[in-house]
Amino acid sequence: MDGLDDSSLSKLPSILKLRDAMYSARFREYLSSVTGSGKLSGQKTDMAINVYNEGCHLLCHDDVIGSRRVSYILYLTDPDTPWQEQWGGALRLYPTTTEKDAQGEDVKIPSPDYSLSIPPAFNQLSFFTVQPGESFHDVEEVYHPGDEEDKSKKRVRMAISGWFHIPQEGEDGYEEGLEEKLAERSSLAQLQGRGDIYDLPQPQPVPWEEPEVDGKGKGKVEEQVEGNEFTEADLDFLVKYIAPSYLTPDIAEEMSDAFSSESSLSLERFLHEKFASKVSTFIEEQEKKALPSSSEEIKSQTEWTVARPPHKHRYLYQQPGSNDPQNPIQELLNVLFPSQPFRKWLSLVTGVDHLTSHNLLARRFRRGADYTLASGYDAEEPRLEFTLCLTPSSGWEKEVEGEEEEEDAENGETKPKPKEQPKEQTNGDAAEHPSLGGYEIYMAGDEEEDEEEDEENADQVLRPKEKKKADPAIYRSAGADEDDGILFSTQAGWNRLSIVLRDSGTLKFVKYVSAAAKGDRWDITGDIGVQFEDGDDDGDDEDQDDEDMDDEGEDEDDDDQDEE
Repeated sequence: MDGLDDSSLSKLPSILKLRDAMYSARFREYLSSVTGSGKLSGQKTDMAINVYNEGCHLLCHDDVIGSRRVSYILYLTDPDTPWQEQWGGALRLYPTTTEKDAQGEDVKIPSPDYSLSIPPAFNQLSFFTVQPGESFHDVEEVYHPGDEEDKSKKRVRMAISGWFHIPQEGEDGYEEGLEEKLAERSSLAQLQGRGDIYDLPQPQPVPWEEPEVDGKGKGKVEEQVEGNEFTEADLDFLVKYIAPSYLTPDIAEEMSDAFSSESSLSLERFLHEKFASKVSTFIEEQEKKALPSSSEEIKSQTEWTVARPPHKHRYLYQQPGSNDPQNPIQELLNVLFPSQPFRKWLSLVTGVDHLTSHNLLARRFRRGADYTLASGYDAEEPRLEFTLCLTPSSGWEKEVEGEEEEEDAENGETKPKPKEQPKEQTNGDAAEHPSLGGYEIYMAGDEEEDEEEDEENADQVLRPKEKKKADPAIYRSAGADEDDGILFSTQAGWNRLSIVLRDSGTLKFVKYVSAAAKGDRWDITGDIGVQFEDGDDDGDDEDQDDEDMDDEGEDEDDDDQDEE
């Protein structure tokens, strides 16, 4: 979305006249009467010219920042080419229901489904009162033309938008402290500090169960758990799901070394080809079936539930429980990822011995609909997080020229080389290859870090660098000489596992999936509780884990191998 700020308006005399007319006492009185909002400030003006090109959108929010009281949009689309509803770009309003929060106070819960859609039209003025926790709205994506449509005519949603504010000090109707009261109930405040018991999904952490071992004594069981030893049965189980190359001691050691250095891993072609083929076939069949339009119908007619509230996230999800043998997604949720063999493997490749619990979720991000906004993590202990991306459709990222697969001559298995990050698109590329979104990003938050703590825990976890606090109402992109705060990034893709050790203060989000994508984004995520003990030595633990695998008849390779 491109825009002109208020300082630029002074260079445009006709726009300046429009601003003066809109903020005149007569028009403010009219607007206040129509909306019932109360008196509006003529001293504080707030307007800009915004241009939404194809692919642009605005996610759900309630507009409550500072002293805003009425939001407005004056559309300036091409008068000679009437805007078509199917082009998108509509202002969409979301209804709310009133519930009780944890303190017994009323709280507004927005629906994940919009109730009113207002397409743009030339010289049309749309406006609404800004109500904390209630005036939720978004701007629908401006859709790219389809394959059979004329791509030479660009869809440009231009508008003048802005806000009328509450009276400022010295103006008629000024109320001292009102701005602070409004801020306390804003959606931004909810994101920063108000946990909501009505959010979906709710976390369901499950403690790791101790393995059941028939015909073996208690001492042997304890030895296996404490040492994360692999049995032959463990490896036989894992090889049904995981590519054999990731189960060999030399590759495990390489992964452990890389994770120790970077606090993250990205593994291509993680699932065994046979099982991966089963997953791919299942997902492709699911995408051929049309989903119901409303969240209630989706819940009642499918195995999915819609995540909410939309000012935090929206996507389809499944949690463990329904172990349908015909559904390989559920098989991963219920069989592989909660298993002791997978716990041992995860401990081995990360060097983190004590994995205490798992919280698993399958997600489906619908194109043209779904996303997660940046969410923080503020627990004292770091945690492991993994995402197995299972998106079979193409076009999410450009293939890197010269990328090849390595073949292991010993067992005939292919081992993919690490993928490079796709190059940034030029303006010409963007028209032919529009950004599809769907990527997952970890980035530094704005909170200041304690310097002594940073030094003590250096290189242990994926942690944000120290940044100065900024006004949350201002979006500021990084300049050429600035750090953009991105710690780890992975594109949507097929059969890719990412693992991150996430520290307090690190933000995470999944970018909105564009309607231009060829398919939905599918993945399975896991939040793994960890426990660090004083005196733990990661290097010694990794060496012990490698010896455990060697005891099962594998040969050890002594060669060490040492994103948005």
